[in-house]
Amino acid sequence: MNTRNRLYKTVLAALFLALAYVMPFLTGQIPEIGAMLCPLHIPVILCGFFCGWQWGIAVGITSPLLRSLMLGMPPLFPTAVCMAFELAAYAVVAALMHKHLPRKRPFVYLSLITAMLAGRIVWGIAMLVCMGLSGGTFTLGAFIAGAFVNAVPGIIVQLVLIPVLVMTLDRRYRRI
Repeated sequence: MNTRNRLYKTVLAALFLALAYVMPFLTGQIPEIGAMLCPLHIPVILCGFFCGWQWGIAVGITSPLLRSLMLGMPPLFPTAVCMAFELAAYAVVAALMHKHLPRKRPFVYLSLITAMLAGRIVWGIAMLVCMGLSGGTFTLGAFIAGAFVNAVPGIIVQLVLIPVLVMTLDRRYRRI
């Protein structure tokens, strides 16, 4: 990778990290709305698509932990810790699939949906481990509610917004 491309990806990853830090403020700091809209997910997934899996992991792990340590939201354990694994998984799967599949709309959706499913599975495993370590329980019902039912609005926003951004920006910045 040439120096210009490396610098471009570094700046872009910093932008995605900043967006991940700021976007939850759009939910009005109401945790229930934030949990439904999943505002941290969008910049992290986009980082995976545009910057690659390495930067995606960095932004995915850093964003919930940084917000937790600086702002207290999300709570550090188990929420931010499990989100760090979840967001890193989103970015890695999106990045690797986008890199190896044709850059056409159906494959962008395939990459996104696969990343969303993989991230939610990783979140469920992380929650199971964290809750087990702290003496709590994490049931299949809690997984389904947390990963899918409560997140339906965020899932819809991601399915509408992310492919449009990826397809538009991919065409525009392909040569960089």
